[in-house]
Amino acid sequence: MSSNLARQFLLREDVVFLNHGSFGACPRPVFQAYQNWQLELEGQPVEFLGRRLSEFMRAPRVALAEELGTSPDNVAGVVNATAGLNIVAQSLDLKPGDQILTTDHEYSALEKTWAYVCRKTGAEVVVVDIPLPLTSEAQFTDTIVNAFTNRTKVLFLSHITSPTALLFPIERSIAAARERGIWSIIDGAHTPGHIKLDLDAIGADFYSGNCHKWMMAPKGSAFLYARPELQGMLNPLVISHGWTKDSKEPGAKGAFGNSPFIDEIEMQGTRDPAAWLAVAAALDYRKENDWWAISAHCQALAQDTARRLGEITGLPPISSPEFSAPQMVSMPIPECDPVDIHDRLLERHNIEIPVLKWKDGHFVRVSVQGYNSKAQMDLLIEAVTELLDLKAAGSRKAS
Repeated sequence: MSSNLARQFLLREDVVFLNHGSFGACPRPVFQAYQNWQLELEGQPVEFLGRRLSEFMRAPRVALAEELGTSPDNVAGVVNATAGLNIVAQSLDLKPGDQILTTDHEYSALEKTWAYVCRKTGAEVVVVDIPLPLTSEAQFTDTIVNAFTNRTKVLFLSHITSPTALLFPIERSIAAARERGIWSIIDGAHTPGHIKLDLDAIGADFYSGNCHKWMMAPKGSAFLYARPELQGMLNPLVISHGWTKDSKEPGAKGAFGNSPFIDEIEMQGTRDPAAWLAVAAALDYRKENDWWAISAHCQALAQDTARRLGEITGLPPISSPEFSAPQMVSMPIPECDPVDIHDRLLERHNIEIPVLKWKDGHFVRVSVQGYNSKAQMDLLIEAVTELLDLKAAGSRKAS
């Protein structure tokens, strides 16, 4: 990527930032739109929050729904995907013995969410191991579907996994769950702006994703999607101005004229909605800069970096390229102390990147966004090679 594109971001120049996947990074024009909303709010808080908030909240919902392939009535703004998924998980009518089927690749915050739900309801989590390397859709789907039982009530999957950066082929598993009357709930935290989405075609009952990661909106912007016929079963985590006692009646209107699903989730007392209101600016920025073309370049750079490091370590990838998150790859490395390697990468080379242990493997998870360059990937490979003494290891192996 060009240095001109890097200058459009607010990231510190003294840090080689290879961890877009954790919290994202917001371009300057989008951040300016975010701050403009905050200034307008402070100029007349009563008018903004008391009389016009519902109107303001609709515009980003309409723009986002078009990007996501669904109706604006199926999407509500939330602060992050974890909050959206908690709304769903804590609304389900689960009973002792009911099962939540999930995988061994899920995000730890949601593992805790389901543990909390199970403690409250008596349900139980069933974790299936996804065979690695992931190289076929059938391999994934058969593993999921073969684990269904007559006690399975929920299928919970990440679309793009956090620790392993895999792109799960979820569509047939969702369809199989629907046929069996199993609720499908998808953690799309890493997905919006990372791959093109058509939520109606995917067919999940519930889907929550972040706008602040790969869509590059400000932190605190995310969405919850729910199929129309299931929206009435959801309860907000906070009961506030948007709640109405008749909210479960068919065709009911919310307190602010939207559906109860939208009003109950979005209208929850005093808060700063500027991050959500800047989502439309993020979408405009992406279109103006042909960001899907930039993403394709980033994907090629990410895959090339993983290939190069794999040639040095001699460790095989954990998936074929089509099942790796396009711009984020978990690259296997030899056994090490992940905290120590992370800290030394940061202290010695100013590289900010996750280094983690997952099950019995160790990984460096690289994210490649438009502000990154091949020179930064070269530095990463040199630094990892040095810190893990891979050249010496290779020499000893050769001898």
